Amino acid sequence: MSGTLIVVTGPTAVGKTELCLEIANKYRIPVINADSRQMYKGMEIGTAAPTAQQLKAVEHYFVGNLQPTAYYSAAMFEHDVLNLLDCLFGKEVPTASSEPDTTQTRIALMSGGSMMYIDAVCNGIDDIPTITPETRNILKERLAAEGLEKLCEELKALDPEYYGIVDKKNPRRVIHGLEICLQTGKPYSSFRKKSKKQRNFKIIKIGLNRPREELYTRINARVDKMMSQGLLDEVKTLYPLRAHNALNTVGYKELFAYIDGTYTYEEAIERIKGNTRRYARKQLTWLKKDKDIVWFSPNDKDAIMNYISQHE
Repeated sequence: MSGTLIVVTGPTAVGKTELCLEIANKYRIPVINADSRQMYKGMEIGTAAPTAQQLKAVEHYFVGNLQPTAYYSAAMFEHDVLNLLDCLFGKEVPTASSEPDTTQTRIALMSGGSMMYIDAVCNGIDDIPTITPETRNILKERLAAEGLEKLCEELKALDPEYYGIVDKKNPRRVIHGLEICLQTGKPYSSFRKKSKKQRNFKIIKIGLNRPREELYTRINARVDKMMSQGLLDEVKTLYPLRAHNALNTVGYKELFAYIDGTYTYEEAIERIKGNTRRYARKQLTWLKKDKDIVWFSPNDKDAIMNYISQHE
């Protein structure tokens, strides 16, 4: 396989979708979605998933393909995308001369802000065992019965190295470490080698960013738009599934709390805006460590297109 994967990334609400539609139309290629929450059905408003019109205009992969109850991971995404790229780079497509182009040098496009998912495709991910449903259910029940602090103590005993770096206030991270320890009998840290895997395709990474206040204004406006589009109704429909990891997501958590009476309506909206801004900062902190990313303003579309054409 020989080809070029264009990766467009950046913080939430920066303007990735608009740019990717232009790139996809120019090169007549689909978009591979790398936003982990846009993969779930029924969460279209809260995840700012591509609209029906956008999906009709440009083919997208990994949008609305999972049920909110489904388990999915960066490792699974790596496997699925690499298989997809095998197919995309091997396709025969018509050229301007109407003759099929049988060379296997192709362009593919992936876009999103889920940093671990992008890293999994570009650099590979450690070969960590897949957790069985039984183990996952046991830990979920233990979290509810014993609380997070008790599980943190057990993780410290089983894997002090991972305990030293894990976010101890994040149940998902703590539980995942314990799942590996209990299922394999080995420390989770023993699987985290972080060795970069070689890919048989070229990768171009484009990062989008805006001045902070401009980005925050866009985030706030997006939240207001989501509410006007019916986000609360979407959240009410998903309320019975709130315990599933897919719904441990900004926008849903705060409105679940509103439904429970924890927040007022106004407080919930302000918390969504604040937590989204914090998530955007987290994304940028992670992405700025990647020296392969070339950064642009979303407004510099000509410069971006020129960069792609020079490096494709």
